[in-house]
Amino acid sequence: MNIAIITGASSGIGEEFALQISNKYSDLDEIWIIARRKDRLEILSDKLRAKARILTLDLALDSDLRQFKNELDLISPSVQILVNCAGFGKIGPFALGSYEEEVGMVNVNCKALTAVTYFVLPYMKEHGSIIQISSAAAFLPQPDFAVYAASKAYVLSFSRALKYELHKRKINVTAICPGPVDTAFFDKADPDNQGKQYKKIFRVKPQKVVTKALKDSTLGNELSIYGWPMKCVFAFSKILPHKLILKLVYETH
Repeated sequence: MNIAIITGASSGIGEEFALQISNKYSDLDEIWIIARRKDRLEILSDKLRAKARILTLDLALDSDLRQFKNELDLISPSVQILVNCAGFGKIGPFALGSYEEEVGMVNVNCKALTAVTYFVLPYMKEHGSIIQISSAAAFLPQPDFAVYAASKAYVLSFSRALKYELHKRKINVTAICPGPVDTAFFDKADPDNQGKQYKKIFRVKPQKVVTKALKDSTLGNELSIYGWPMKCVFAFSKILPHKLILKLVYETH
């Protein structure tokens, strides 16, 4: 059985990946869509050309991660594409955030992504693709977005290293580093509108981010960065000291 697996598929970028992968890859027997909200997954499944297998899981829970592994072991599929989209962010000072939110970001953005990747690797086929959703926030530390940015830096570093480890198996790994995307992400991340207003200016449509991501993955690129503003951020983060950037952005307002 030839499949694609998409976590965080109930909305936003994850949902868009499911739609585009279903349209692009006609040889898939199933697309496994994973999220906590079964109703949203059922709506999505009706939109897919490929048969959908709905897995209603909370990947922050060890029990649900084990359930996912058990499903893999039972079916023993051939995985063509893995897209790790599950994740969330919370804007605001670290010390004022709740324990559940701050630690939860690490559990979902880092631990769950690592676990899912580890469980899937034995079933990845030659010339398969792993797409990990990082963020432009990974490029440098972000006060008032501290844990999220740090968690995405982990995803970026992990993905780039894993790409080289899997080279001999002919499995490609691409880290996707979008800036602000026009999804419901910020409804949860910033319900009180505490974030930087300039981020709203640079929001882009998820369809464009996903289209570029799939193209970059097909080309074997290790990074996918949509749009010149985020490409500039990436370049500046490599050239300028992070201390200087942080001073300019966070101490001049």
